[in-house]
Amino acid sequence: MFHPERPYRCAPGVALRPERFGALAYDFRTRRLSFLKSPELVRVVTALGDHPDVHAALDAAQVAPGRRESCLRALAALAASGVVEARGERMPERAA
Repeated sequence: MFHPERPYRCAPGVALRPERFGALAYDFRTRRLSFLKSPELVRVVTALGDHPDVHAALDAAQVAPGRRESCLRALAALAASGVVEARGERMPERAA
């Protein structure tokens, strides 16, 4: 379960490739491809590891108050798919 008051990071096995629409996230462990559909979300995901919690990463990425809920929903989906993970704990490996 995603908890934005906790510290997160982009999972170590995930590579981000910038695109005009945002970025592609490729998970080398599962071979899954995810789409980050805005540059704003890419800024948040790349800032996660440098901040004490998700809210601080949203602040650092200058996410407007009206966009925060959308970003939190996107981050929760990325956490569920393993693209981002809580720092200090590894997400369990998923079967391919």
